[in-house]
Amino acid sequence: MASYMIASLLSSKNSTPATTQRILVLISGSGTNLQALLDATLPGRIIHVLSNRKSAFGLTRAANAGVPTSYHNLLSYKSRYATDTEARAAYDADLAALILAQAPDLVVCAGWMHILSEAALQPLGEKGVDIINLHPALPGCFDGKDAIQRAWNAFQQGEIKETGIMVHHVIGAVDRGEPIVVRKVDLREGESVEELEARMHVIEHDAIVEGTRMVLEGRLRR
Repeated sequence: MASYMIASLLSSKNSTPATTQRILVLISGSGTNLQALLDATLPGRIIHVLSNRKSAFGLTRAANAGVPTSYHNLLSYKSRYATDTEARAAYDADLAALILAQAPDLVVCAGWMHILSEAALQPLGEKGVDIINLHPALPGCFDGKDAIQRAWNAFQQGEIKETGIMVHHVIGAVDRGEPIVVRKVDLREGESVEELEARMHVIEHDAIVEGTRMVLEGRLRR
């Protein structure tokens, strides 16, 4: 199955000039950060969007923009392997192959809800592909999921006065890669977690574009 998908992706690859940097975006949900990237002027072009959720509205956003898409889900792997560890390793290895079939220069994780293991990171690194991620927290704070909720809870308990957003390089340790863009966000008395999320999403859209641009410009200077 994976080899067939890889062959199909290779045959459908866009014909982009060699001087144009190629961006592949990983998504899991509605794709508002993807939309910000689609609307931005960048020193590169989004050539593919891959989702691990079939119903992700981000796939529709990509299709509306004329960007090819694909779907790669972990569930089928869990039914074929004895342990979750084996399933995730196989899934990530095939994910890396699917990504590399598109020959991207940069992979942007934009609301991608799956931790990339070394089975994915190593093959991409060996090919010189940069991988970045958007995380709604300051460096070293609230790693992993539900970061906004956890920051809001900590504020209610008087533990912190601000949170933030960062775009960072992806490494094996979750949300611990070198920051590229960091934006601080003040926490406000009487604000609901939903209101905080809405404010942060607006900042996220700007930060992911800035971080993507910075990495692409850095690649051009190499």
